[in-house]
Amino acid sequence: MAVGVFDLFSIGIGPSSSHTVGPMRAAAVFAGELKDSGALERVASLRVDLYGSLAATGRGHGTMTAVLLGLEGFHPEQILPEEVEERLVSIAETGTLNLGGAVDPESGVALPYGESDMILHPLTVLPRHTNGMKFSVSDADGEVLHEATFFSVGGGFIVREGEEDAAQKELEESKKELPLPFRTAAELMGRCSSKGLGISDIMFINERASRSEEDIREGLLHIYSVMVACVETSLKREGVLPGGLKVRRRAPDWHERLLKETKDQDPDYRDPKYWQEWVNLIALAVNEENASGGRVVTAPTNGAAGIIPAVLYYALHFAPGMDKATQQDRDETIVKFLLAAGAVGVLYKEQASISGAEVGCQGEVGSASSMAAAGLAEVMGGSPGQVENAAEIAMEHNLGLTCDPIGGLVQIPCIERNAIAAAKAINAAKMALWGDGTHRVSLDEVIVTMRETGKDMSSKYKETAMGGLAVNVVEC
Repeated sequence: MAVGVFDLFSIGIGPSSSHTVGPMRAAAVFAGELKDSGALERVASLRVDLYGSLAATGRGHGTMTAVLLGLEGFHPEQILPEEVEERLVSIAETGTLNLGGAVDPESGVALPYGESDMILHPLTVLPRHTNGMKFSVSDADGEVLHEATFFSVGGGFIVREGEEDAAQKELEESKKELPLPFRTAAELMGRCSSKGLGISDIMFINERASRSEEDIREGLLHIYSVMVACVETSLKREGVLPGGLKVRRRAPDWHERLLKETKDQDPDYRDPKYWQEWVNLIALAVNEENASGGRVVTAPTNGAAGIIPAVLYYALHFAPGMDKATQQDRDETIVKFLLAAGAVGVLYKEQASISGAEVGCQGEVGSASSMAAAGLAEVMGGSPGQVENAAEIAMEHNLGLTCDPIGGLVQIPCIERNAIAAAKAINAAKMALWGDGTHRVSLDEVIVTMRETGKDMSSKYKETAMGGLAVNVVEC
């Protein structure tokens, strides 16, 4: 199907969409195929091979545990963080994996599992993508019953080896069914001009090709509610983040300090002079929860999950006129924001990449910042030209951003980077809104530049933890 807003904003668990959500989804697909084939009961052994970035930073990104849970049949959209802990403890204590038994434990197969069953190939990159994984199961005689290779291409999206051309063809065919298809910003601007509509309107019309208006609105408001719940959960946690870097959670303390600054005001009051502190807080809270393996919304990835919630928070609390907004006004703002952001996300997914392992962090944090800037400019009354300009400004100043996580963990510099990129998005939107929509560099040009920059970037700066901060900062 054509990429839509609910593909770019999907619910999963942390810490990474490409290294956690994607591998879990691929493993679950493999387990499902095994059950459907009728060969599940004959399985006696399992082998998983992880390649490239998945192998290089998989431990810090939760890839191995995500694969195990996926093989049990769990899907990232449905599994809860407490279920994750429960199953991982069980696997560790019993040394067995309940292959395909997530929904009905009795229907699964208890399969002995050890670390030697998962082979890491950090220096081997498969031709299609650096995030490659191969699953294979055999019977008691060693005969292979089923095997498949998948690629996690960013944002939780997966592609099976050998089906890339078919998937691309299906994508192109599905886009023909859209009322107002677009692949480039130029095409999107042309649609807006010919129809006299805004960017969020174009996206809404296309979404209606597969969902009712009510389902679209309810779905987007649900996405926002998960973002809010993510922040609320994070603000209740204290101490340090898991993983060994001993990164202290800052969001709870920052929240308490901000509340003290407005203690004599209405509980819902947000002092405008602290807008950036609130934006920072939301971004930090989301990404601290993501780093903990909590429930988040890919926006469009887990590593960049805090940017859009933080900028949307700004739109709902600090944009002009929102202090007098009704709940209906707020809901409309949320829907419009996410649709406009989603439209820009489609452009990055179509023309470049949102995978840090493929193009560096510019593809994750840069794309999210660009999407957020577009969403904010849209709800603040920007014309299509101003919205496109806002998205372009945000990405232009994230070009070349490397992905060099210390210890292979989505913590340093990832968490703070979300807060910085959220502020960039807000500034980009404000700059665009002070212009008339005309500008020298187009969004398409900056997207192509991002893609080419990612190709030229050394692999050690693309989510391998082999360069940059990852090697120049002592972990302990």
